[in-house]
Amino acid sequence: MSFLTLLKGTADRIERQTPAHRDRAIDGLRALALLAVPTGHWLLGGFTLDAEGGLHNASPLSAFGGLAPASWVLQMLGIFFLVGGYASALSFRRRKGSAGAWLKGRMARLGRPVLGVTAVWALAAPVLYAAGVPLATLRTGATLVIQPLWFVGVYVVVTALTPYCVRAARRLGGWAAAPLLGVVAVVDFLRYGPVADSVPSWVALINVLPGWLFAYQLGVDWGEGRIGRRGGWLLLVGGAVLFASLLAVFHYPASMVGVPGEARTNSHPPSLLVLALAAAQSGAAILLRERLARVLTRPVLWAPVVIINLCAMTILCWHQTAMLAAAVPGSFVGGVAGLTTAPDNLGWIAARVAWMPVFAVLLVVIARYARRFEQPWRKATAVRGAVAGLLAAGFAVFALGLA
Repeated sequence: MSFLTLLKGTADRIERQTPAHRDRAIDGLRALALLAVPTGHWLLGGFTLDAEGGLHNASPLSAFGGLAPASWVLQMLGIFFLVGGYASALSFRRRKGSAGAWLKGRMARLGRPVLGVTAVWALAAPVLYAAGVPLATLRTGATLVIQPLWFVGVYVVVTALTPYCVRAARRLGGWAAAPLLGVVAVVDFLRYGPVADSVPSWVALINVLPGWLFAYQLGVDWGEGRIGRRGGWLLLVGGAVLFASLLAVFHYPASMVGVPGEARTNSHPPSLLVLALAAAQSGAAILLRERLARVLTRPVLWAPVVIINLCAMTILCWHQTAMLAAAVPGSFVGGVAGLTTAPDNLGWIAARVAWMPVFAVLLVVIARYARRFEQPWRKATAVRGAVAGLLAAGFAVFALGLA
């Protein structure tokens, strides 16, 4: 049996097992947003090597500001929250038990993979150190592993607010997300306007919840049938106009991710530019939904979407580990182009693109074993759970530089 025949057989089997009511467009959008996370981190994140062989984080955006538009494409958290809100609205409506039981199930699905990756790293770090991996490399690696997990914490909070988002959607319709946009706009005015010097830095943190809840609320509105094609066009055009205005008139940073050395960042916490991009992306997703659903009726395209969705949290939690699995051995060799050399020239970009399939293969290998953390832990005892929790907490303390 040839490899292509095997792939076709797998795709056909997945197609046969797919329920007729499955919303392929929503799964496709989720898969697209998921793939953007490792692609963005692998492409826009690099390393430098110190004299002792330790790895330190670096970014090509520091040397190549022209790469900023790539972050507009790869920053797809708006789509992820949109789809999450849509799916949560439908799931909440179909629940058979209480809202508390529904929420507990969703929290467990999000928490198990996070606990798994942090506990494994807590056990692996001392082994790696004993094997000669520099402490600087371990701290860099810990930072990278923890870095994407902030998303899970925020997603847990917005998911917990689903009942309130549903009520808002039923009362305000597609405009339920507008107050969230207004809050972020006011906070940005305070941070960057004429009174910025007298505004304490903690005010920026107000944007964290409304900034990420915005697209989630749009998704709930969509799931409740309160946003149609007219709303999609309004979001697409309005978001694009606001995005362009913020860049051209109000001089927001062009990059959607943090750039080392820059005083302002759009993502932590989210600025109004993030919401403008999320609005435009959401509008495009709503308008393209039917076309995407038709495209995904082809088994060869639908099968990878299913696989990616089944491994969603594994991809999110382990993609940085896949990159480190190549970079840490490379650090012992020395300066490896696109891997451990400074991301400050065009050659690095070409070399990094060449490394990305290697990272992808390593992620597939890791996922083969890490995928079990997404499954219910039926054999886990209270003691094992407590130990895993302590290991995860210890790793978090190390990663955050508190120890």
